[in-house]
Amino acid sequence: MGTFKAWVVEKNEGGQSLAFRDFDEADLMEGDVTVRVSHSGLNYKDGLALTGKSPVVRRFPMIPGIDFAGTVETSDHSAYKPGDAVVLTGWGVGETHLGAYAEKARVKGDWLVPLPQGLSPEQAMAVGTAGYTAMLSLMALDAHGVTPADGPALVTGASGGVGSVAVALLAQAGWHVIASTGRPGETDYLKGLGAAEILDRAELEKPGRPLGKERWAAAIDAVGSATLANVLAMTKADGAVAACGLAQGMDLPTSVAPFILRGVSLLGINSVTTPLPKRREAWARIARELDLDKLAAMTRKVTLPEVGRLGDEILSGHVRGRTVVTVG
Repeated sequence: MGTFKAWVVEKNEGGQSLAFRDFDEADLMEGDVTVRVSHSGLNYKDGLALTGKSPVVRRFPMIPGIDFAGTVETSDHSAYKPGDAVVLTGWGVGETHLGAYAEKARVKGDWLVPLPQGLSPEQAMAVGTAGYTAMLSLMALDAHGVTPADGPALVTGASGGVGSVAVALLAQAGWHVIASTGRPGETDYLKGLGAAEILDRAELEKPGRPLGKERWAAAIDAVGSATLANVLAMTKADGAVAACGLAQGMDLPTSVAPFILRGVSLLGINSVTTPLPKRREAWARIARELDLDKLAAMTRKVTLPEVGRLGDEILSGHVRGRTVVTVG
């Protein structure tokens, strides 16, 4: 065993610190598969971990980074052998288990999925946790039974990571997509991903009425709080909203009116501990359905040493689309 480069979060009396340094492989946590990480991504939760602005890190020292793609180095798991290309999202990696902003990771093989056919490791992390969450949201809407024939679909936080992939996926599936954003300069970007209309997020982020005019049949919300309350209030009868984020807040200042007067359904999306069959299905659908040209258009690349400056950037809302971290 030797050392490898990693971003490491420490905690002391002065608070949280972040350093890019050598990490001893012997100090990796228990797991039956060791992966040479080639790519990771940047997600909102990574910003919280890097900056310490929310206590998502619950073990110190911690290597942050909640998703990765890479190649198996060693394995005691029956499903994986050295040389296999794999992807990981969720399972507390980067929060309670040493994570992805490092050249190596040791994890449970049950947490991994094979790299989907048709995606490179870089493309898989351009999708990352954000895009995977967007697909889980679309799958939830499909399972509920709403279709493009029922009316438009709204995406909140549309220029962010989840939102960008959600816009592209919904448009590919035939939906008339309304993209909500607070950045008017992103209109051309969002229309390039497939948005048919742009909605100023100011119309949604302030406290509203229990019910409003019916405007969309489905929605994917990555914002939460008053925005989600307003989305619910303006969802058509028997429509559905997939809730997968909390950028505005964890509260939900709404009433039962949308649920009992219009039959609106609120669908919760948990991307962290998704069962393996559903996880594999989501990745297979991503590989089949996501337009890779649109994925490239929403993606920028950075190197592992650059990660330290990205936390404040994504929390401030200044990151558009997806960011791939090239590790090795």
